[in-house]
Amino acid sequence: MPYLGFFQRLLVADLYVVLDNVQYLSGSKSWHNRDRIKTREGAAWLTVPTQKAPQKTAIGQILIAEDGGWRRRHLNLLEHNYRKAPFIAESWPALEELYSGGETRLADFTLASIRMLMRAFDLGTTLVAASELQAQGASNELLADILEKTGATAYLSGVGARDYFDPAPFQRVGVTVNWQDFRHPEYPQLHGAFAPFLSSIDLLLNCGKDTARSILRSC
Repeated sequence: MPYLGFFQRLLVADLYVVLDNVQYLSGSKSWHNRDRIKTREGAAWLTVPTQKAPQKTAIGQILIAEDGGWRRRHLNLLEHNYRKAPFIAESWPALEELYSGGETRLADFTLASIRMLMRAFDLGTTLVAASELQAQGASNELLADILEKTGATAYLSGVGARDYFDPAPFQRVGVTVNWQDFRHPEYPQLHGAFAPFLSSIDLLLNCGKDTARSILRSC
């Protein structure tokens, strides 16, 4: 359930290509299988347990480790920390549906969570998997191949990619690169001072769909 800046990019994009064919990253610096919510003790992780896999396994091939209770633990953590949120009743059925899906692959569960939030934010961006495009290459070359295969004329990137950005592949396929300038909005939250960069579910539970849609479109 990604943070608000992710959906701000979807708001202005015609197409979102899911990079399911790149290497899965695990460990303390990875966000591939987790995101944060707010608790009385501060930010806390919602982590989907995954099975061990060889180092270069693609994200789309990573399997969920069914430990017998992570789905219920997530719901319990959300209910415990957001039970006083003004709009928990509005979004709770969608959360229960998400966690009852029974997906076996991490990518499928992640996409289910993204689609759930897209519906809440009223976003109609088209989604396609990079693996379906049979995209080739690595890093910037991979992105350029995806852009060429989809007929794209512009690419919107997060600023974190500047560290390894190479303009040549994009110039080769005639694509303009735009950099996201996301400034996180503040909104009413539970549990003390405002904490930015949480899962977008925090905004929906605290403010409701109508206000959340307006806040997203004001970023």
